[in-house]
Amino acid sequence: MRICLTVVLLLVVGAASEPVRSQSPRVVHGINGSWEAYPLRGEGFGSGVPPKTAVAAPAPVPEPPLKQPHLDEWRALQARNAELTQKGLPPVTTGMACIPEGVPAMMQATFPMEILETPGQVTIIQEAYNQVRRIHLDAPAIAPDDAEPRFAGNSTGRWTGDTLVIETVGIKESTRFRNTPHSPRMRITERLRLVNDEILENRVTIDDPDYLTKPWAWTWMYKRWPGYKIEEYVCEDNRYFEDPNLRYQRLKVN
Repeated sequence: MRICLTVVLLLVVGAASEPVRSQSPRVVHGINGSWEAYPLRGEGFGSGVPPKTAVAAPAPVPEPPLKQPHLDEWRALQARNAELTQKGLPPVTTGMACIPEGVPAMMQATFPMEILETPGQVTIIQEAYNQVRRIHLDAPAIAPDDAEPRFAGNSTGRWTGDTLVIETVGIKESTRFRNTPHSPRMRITERLRLVNDEILENRVTIDDPDYLTKPWAWTWMYKRWPGYKIEEYVCEDNRYFEDPNLRYQRLKVN
């Protein structure tokens, strides 16, 4: 009996001397679930169900404050794409090659997205091209020079009250939002917060000292879509290509 008691005491003392490894409590801020772009894109798009409480739509994304000669080049490309669209000819896009849109474009894609809150991470899954963002919470910020270039970049985040502040660096040079060029030093800051239980706001700011004269900022919004399940999106057997002479998308017919 004494031996048993001694063993028990040793175990208790040993356990008490072990360092306490506590896990951070899981705090869910209510952004879990499926979301679609708001305002709704029109009849036949998305859920087609307006929010119970009307919320003013954000202003359109402004023209990027590019330095010259990049601004003139950007305007010329936009004008050409608008002309092609008016003629019913699709402009060249990365989508014709099944290339993901990347950040920030995937945050306002045609299809819904899903947000998952888990301990230490917020994951955003965009249905289009099965794009995934992993936002590591309370992790050390990554310097642009140390970031591996990716379509979704390298994201860290922190909760400041009810706002999730996300910093993203390391976007691939070929990943261009609205045909806007950028440097490896580009930094994207997003501030996500719930306006109400149905509407999520995303205030986006892009800083790029090499290409922009000032920060480029706008606001996107999303409406909760209860019950929507993200579908698999595979760009398979794509037959679109860029016509080398006409410079717009063509469909290859076998």
